[in-house]
Amino acid sequence: MAITSAICNSFKQEILVEGHNFTNGTDAFKLALYTSSATLSKATTAYTAPADGTADPTNTYEVSSTSTGYTTGGNALTSTTPVLSGDTACCLFASTSWGSSASFTARGCLIYNSTNSNKAVCAINFGADKTVTTGTFTIQFPAQTAGNAIIQIA
Repeated sequence: MAITSAICNSFKQEILVEGHNFTNGTDAFKLALYTSSATLSKATTAYTAPADGTADPTNTYEVSSTSTGYTTGGNALTSTTPVLSGDTACCLFASTSWGSSASFTARGCLIYNSTNSNKAVCAINFGADKTVTTGTFTIQFPAQTAGNAIIQIA
């Protein structure tokens, strides 16, 4: 099992036929955290809630909701209106954090559209396990520019 950073193939097709509206407040996007045992990649099509969010590990290897400060399904994301950077369309999300007393380990995440049947947008591998112990776990997104933005269409 592995987490491979990629824009999901299903998302690439869906933006041409169904739409994912990243303009702030139109569609709701979320970010769920996963352990190193999860399998996420360009083939991921949707967020699936674990059968038991309190199991350790969960059947989907999402971070367990028994971990301090994490709720199954992850955090809501706040997006900005997509912009063009040169010839590349770029999206940006505001930073998101889990509690001031969070305690868990995550290896990666899945951004998904909770308004649109939990359809997957992209999988992200953090490059190593990231652990927080009685602190704040924060994800900061890169600049909304070509070559940097977390979601880019060139």
